[in-house]
Amino acid sequence: MRHGKTVNHLGRTASHRSAMLSNMAASLILHKRITTTLAKAKALRKYVEPLMTKSKKDNTHSRRVVFSYLQDKEAVKELFTSVADKIAERNGGYTRIMKLGFRQGDNAEIAMIELVDYNEFITVSPKKKTTRRRKPAAVKKVTEVAAAVSPATVEAVSTDTPAADDNSAVDNVDTAPAEESPKE
Repeated sequence: MRHGKTVNHLGRTASHRSAMLSNMAASLILHKRITTTLAKAKALRKYVEPLMTKSKKDNTHSRRVVFSYLQDKEAVKELFTSVADKIAERNGGYTRIMKLGFRQGDNAEIAMIELVDYNEFITVSPKKKTTRRRKPAAVKKVTEVAAAVSPATVEAVSTDTPAADDNSAVDNVDTAPAEESPKE
């Protein structure tokens, strides 16, 4: 019977399991997202979230405790600098597990575990939707010139020119050009 046994042994000895979880936790902290089996991802979540809670209090004792779990100076440094700043207001739930399907070779269920505050797809604001309708170039040019010239001159220009594409009457106006012509 397996009553009250909550640890998933993952088919490994205790030393192998702790080394594997330590390496996976360091990779998760450094890369912000890793892909593994679902069982390992769930075990990693239980392993890494208390370490992330410890990183909120940046003192020597908590750094030493976290280093005893991770055994990686770069991961500890990253955890206490950039990751701790992002999770400061969060009360837990620092990781997210997303199922990705099944592995080709052995049909094991694959999942991606990531740090919640580092998901670029959710935290980046959506792009502003652009319209597809555009004014023709001739209409734009006439409106730009009309904005730069007084209303009386605009009436004279519009009555003198037979079409909006003709710029001969507009060239006689003594105003600064709206845009410079390209030099050859």
